[in-house]
Amino acid sequence: MNKIKLRTMLEQFFVEDIGERDVSTELIFGKKETGEISFIAKEDGIFCGEEIISLGFEILSPENRVELFIRDGAKFIKGDILAKVTGKITDLLTGERVVLNLVQRMCGVATLTNKAVSQLNSSHTRICDTRKTTPGLRMLEKYAVRIGGGFNHRIGLYDGVMIKDNHISFAGSITKAVEKAREQIGHMVKIEVETETLDQVKEAISAGADVIMFDNRSPEEISEWIKIVPDSIVTEASGGINMENIAFYSETGVDYISLGFLTHSAKAVDISVKVSIAAC
Repeated sequence: MNKIKLRTMLEQFFVEDIGERDVSTELIFGKKETGEISFIAKEDGIFCGEEIISLGFEILSPENRVELFIRDGAKFIKGDILAKVTGKITDLLTGERVVLNLVQRMCGVATLTNKAVSQLNSSHTRICDTRKTTPGLRMLEKYAVRIGGGFNHRIGLYDGVMIKDNHISFAGSITKAVEKAREQIGHMVKIEVETETLDQVKEAISAGADVIMFDNRSPEEISEWIKIVPDSIVTEASGGINMENIAFYSETGVDYISLGFLTHSAKAVDISVKVSIAAC
């Protein structure tokens, strides 16, 4: 994860929440009073957010001391202490909500991704995300997908050509769309084509697509259609795939399954921040 970008994001989040000052905390506590807070899991999950905790409290004050008892990607259970932060009470109380919100969100994405990977249970097919991320949090959510055992699809509109049904309609055909894109892109940029019929798959192959997506197709359809796809072309399944039916796609031979729900429907993991009375 880009720490320079992460620092900028955290600073913006703190500015949004703190504004001019934390009125409640400043009115009750002096600037020299110190304490300790602990991040405690209230349910099981996959941890993701060590840099959020470490860098977040460092931004508030370099004197804050962070102890991490778990690393990104590790499993935790209800009751586990994930981290402790010691420092000025004003820093701890002012920063806890922003940090906690992000950690809960990222743990939720990582946990859901891990569950999807386990449910698929395939030695060949990989789980990947989509662009259906929370605006402003894409870097963090896609990082959480990787931590959960998944892989990233394109990051945005800028790092890969993805020709969808509307592109095909406006261009006139898959062949025309691929040709126009191929004429102008460099050798490092891949072209993916979304297909819904066997004829479209055949056209995408002839047009020279690098990646072919089977959109909203059943495991049986994919198993048949994939037989005509050369090994040099990467295959992807997407649409209509969920936790209940994902296992049926494990034997199709498809290279990737992209799941929008990993990010747009992930439930935040329940984590609380508790004050330690014995803090020094």
